[in-house]
Amino acid sequence: MNPICIIGTGLAGYTLAKELRRQKYSGSLVLITADEGRYYSKPLLSTALAQNKDTTALTLATAEQMASELQAEIKTGSPVTAIEPQQHTVTFGSTCLTYDKLVLAIGSTPIRLPLTGDGAQEVLSVNNLDDYGHFRQLVQQSRRVAIIGPGLIGCEFANDLLQSGREVLIIGPDRWPISSLLPEQAGRAVQQALASHGAVWHLETVNGPIEKSGTGYRTVLKNGVTVTADLILSAVGVRPVTALAQQAGLQVERGIVTDGYLRTSAADIFALGDCAAVNGRNLPFVAPLMAGAKALATTLCGQETAVTYPVMPIAIKTTLYPIITLPPGTTEGHWEIEPSDSGVTGRHFNAQAILDGFVLTGQATTQKSVLIKELNQ
Repeated sequence: MNPICIIGTGLAGYTLAKELRRQKYSGSLVLITADEGRYYSKPLLSTALAQNKDTTALTLATAEQMASELQAEIKTGSPVTAIEPQQHTVTFGSTCLTYDKLVLAIGSTPIRLPLTGDGAQEVLSVNNLDDYGHFRQLVQQSRRVAIIGPGLIGCEFANDLLQSGREVLIIGPDRWPISSLLPEQAGRAVQQALASHGAVWHLETVNGPIEKSGTGYRTVLKNGVTVTADLILSAVGVRPVTALAQQAGLQVERGIVTDGYLRTSAADIFALGDCAAVNGRNLPFVAPLMAGAKALATTLCGQETAVTYPVMPIAIKTTLYPIITLPPGTTEGHWEIEPSDSGVTGRHFNAQAILDGFVLTGQATTQKSVLIKELNQ
């Protein structure tokens, strides 16, 4: 019998493989990856600097160790160049592998801004272990770091850099930090809290050309302010990796389109994690990935199971000022905000006056279980 084949050895690929073996799948299992296949937790990349962790410390297991644990073949350094859904084959290097079931767990890639200037190509993004290793090496010689992007990723890296003793400047067009996930009052509280630890905010503006200046960089913002830094990090978000799926003729919209069973538009091909758009929703967070891996493993073991998501609050890793948010599923409705000296508590009510989201900041994050209980009433 041909193997179940998983493309990708990030958290999605390895979690699915572990779940398959946990559910007693005894068949052949092949994982294919373009990188070294090290097992690590991607969410920890934005907290590792202050903990003085290098890539070795972040690595939980090598590809060889994972292959032994999973009783699987792991093909490292093997970017997949083609998928043929009708023939049930994947091609990497000179190998053409026939699969029984195929899972795309190919993740996301940083959004690349159209930066200009002679320093534009040296602006960093951190999206994997190798990126982090490069970033960590350069940041050792850096005192001041500018971050383009005041969203979730930018704020987590700002928090980490501040804790590691760096000066941090954050640039972006948003009116307040993490504006796609937080109401204004909560975002302003985050802004003030990180500012109290030394963060300098340049909001409602954008950077100009990135120019080399001495051993660092210089950019003139649209509002006329000149910013200089030893290092510049772009953290404006990620987008699903979909090119391989598109080349194979799969349906792609906000990600690789799947139904509730994580099935794509092609027979026997599934998608999991950051690359997938499940019933129209792309959820690039750990909790939906874990729920998806469990359901998909059950399906692949012969019992068709749709993914069901529990209440999934997002814990944003700004440890200097903790944030937990459950963004509402709709823009309709209104927020009711209770600010206090210890933090912000916010409840979102939909158009039918039903609680459908919340936000907690600072010490108010201890109320998470209370808000979850309110949601379930």
